[in-house]
Amino acid sequence: MELIYVDYAATTPLDRRVLDAMMPYLTDVYFNATSAHAGGLQAQAAVMRSRMEVAGHIGARFDEIVFTSGATEAINMAITGVAAAAGEAGSPRRTLVSVRSEHAAVRDAVERCSHEGFEVRWLPLDADGRIIMSEAERMIDDSVLLVSVMLVNNETGLIQDIAALSEMAHRNGALFMTDATQAYGKIPIDVDGMGIDLMTFSGHKIYGPKGIGALYIRRGLAARMKPLMIGGGQESGLRSGTQNVPGIVGLATAGRIALQERENEMDRIGALRDRFEGALMAAGDVIINCHAAHRVPTISSVTFGEMPAERILMELDCVLCSKGSACSTSKPKPSAVMAAMGRNEAHAHATLRFSFGRNTTDAEIDRLILLVTSAARQMSTIHQS
Repeated sequence: MELIYVDYAATTPLDRRVLDAMMPYLTDVYFNATSAHAGGLQAQAAVMRSRMEVAGHIGARFDEIVFTSGATEAINMAITGVAAAAGEAGSPRRTLVSVRSEHAAVRDAVERCSHEGFEVRWLPLDADGRIIMSEAERMIDDSVLLVSVMLVNNETGLIQDIAALSEMAHRNGALFMTDATQAYGKIPIDVDGMGIDLMTFSGHKIYGPKGIGALYIRRGLAARMKPLMIGGGQESGLRSGTQNVPGIVGLATAGRIALQERENEMDRIGALRDRFEGALMAAGDVIINCHAAHRVPTISSVTFGEMPAERILMELDCVLCSKGSACSTSKPKPSAVMAAMGRNEAHAHATLRFSFGRNTTDAEIDRLILLVTSAARQMSTIHQS
């Protein structure tokens, strides 16, 4: 039976155009970008062009981009790097502020800092997943070192008002960071306009290769960070190790294509998602999480009453979707995102994430609607009997 892939928030297929751009650096131009010979200079030039291009995608300067192995490394580099440097400098700012609906990489990095003597404050959410701004005003004060709030939630697609949050952080002398992994290439990003000091994103979410990501560091802040990896001085001394030239070129190319095609692509995907959600709501007792909030068009989080998601997935053996973040589906705990939004454990366990992308077709949505509504009705009948 033909599979239906609706897990684009977990990863995306490599765009053929991206592969074509990468191929010379996987074959003929295989040189180390730090070698001083002619071959090394070729690789170095490709890295510089890509750095300038990626910076341009987010309104940054070329020297504010540090390439990493992915968003998770970039997140750890930012949070633990800032905290470690502040601790060594004896900074009186010993508080980190974040949200329990963040990706596990952010939550775990913040929790690690708590073991090093930092206080952690978790911003509360309303029922649609939006940060309660009055509470943010109260919790972000002059003891805060860093506020970290993701731009687009990886399970619900909700877009947070990070410009307002960064203004609060800066007004109190704190830094503001955002995980933009689900936002880069999908919505406009302007690091200056949004007041972002640190930002992370990844290549494989936008039809680029796995194993490459980036950390944006506002100019002047690098001196306030302790590097996680030392031993060669690459990436301005913040991330030592041989640079992944094919991956870097792939990230830049994928970002360029995403921005060039974003408007038409997001309109098309949004129409498909709306049709899918409309059909589900018309067919039965489901909740579209964050339906009333500002969301990206690519993600649909659906709660099927109190029916365990695993049972529905058993009926959807040809549908490749997710119970939540791809980084946490192996864990038995209910979704931290659903819990942070006030959902009970039964509802959290009854939630599936469907995410759509460049290769999603009208025909796939038609099949998906038929399969999901049929499975939901069947499970509802069993659940009630």
